[in-house]
Amino acid sequence: MPLSPGESPGLLLWHATLRWQRDLAAVLTPLGLTHVQFVLLACTWWLNSQGEHPNQLALARQAGTDVKMTSQVLRTLEQKGLIERDVDPADTRAKRLRVTDAGADLAPRAVAAVELADARFFQPVPLAEAVPLLRRLAHPEAGTSPSTPRS
Repeated sequence: MPLSPGESPGLLLWHATLRWQRDLAAVLTPLGLTHVQFVLLACTWWLNSQGEHPNQLALARQAGTDVKMTSQVLRTLEQKGLIERDVDPADTRAKRLRVTDAGADLAPRAVAAVELADARFFQPVPLAEAVPLLRRLAHPEAGTSPSTPRS
């Protein structure tokens, strides 16, 4: 027996995702960033702050993005003066990513704006419930472990 639309987890997730994406676009557009630009800038900034200078593949893995799409978006971020791609001395075919001063100024402001939007969006659900559920949905292959409880 098919579920009614209001009982379909997939359709409900689709509607929630669309609402969340609209909320993020509303806070990122004034900063001159798309959502994927934000994710790649924020991940690069965070990795740089940890002393890492990732290549494109490492950044794509961190962000969960397609490598080719990551390359295209990084080109845009480079054109905007937010990141630089430097030749890796250990492998001249690879480029190491580094946020510029402008990127380092924008990234924490964008992260703060997104975190505020997330807090508003997820306010109806306690974080202690939302985070484990989202972790399980994002990484079902993780199986049962203390950080990813299974019911």
